[in-house]
Amino acid sequence: VHLVEPGGGSVQAGGSLRLTCVASGYTSISYSMAWLRQAPGKEREGVASIDPGGRSIYAESVKGRFTFSKDNAKNTRYLQMNSLKAEDTAVYYCAADVAWFLSLTKNDYNYWGQGTQVTVSS
Repeated sequence: VHLVEPGGGSVQAGGSLRLTCVASGYTSISYSMAWLRQAPGKEREGVASIDPGGRSIYAESVKGRFTFSKDNAKNTRYLQMNSLKAEDTAVYYCAADVAWFLSLTKNDYNYWGQGTQVTVSS
């Protein structure tokens, strides 16, 4: 199982970014995935989770601003981030597990991407 996260970047507050996570090594329709983030000096926190059926949940801090979507044909998951705030600045990780659940808890995931930096300037 291998997760790759191209993208990330820098944007001004109020702007948008889309994160991408490409999975390989197992069937795309049989895993649950999450995006988590870690800011300097803080614990890694769950941002959004999606199950193989397409249901999703979000942390309160991003609800209404972030949207998790998937393209099974490309084994790819996306996190569209709108109305970004300075406090969204962090390293963002995609994580996955071969199971059917929704979770924002980092310990529920066994497979991780390398992380990508998102910087929002105010």
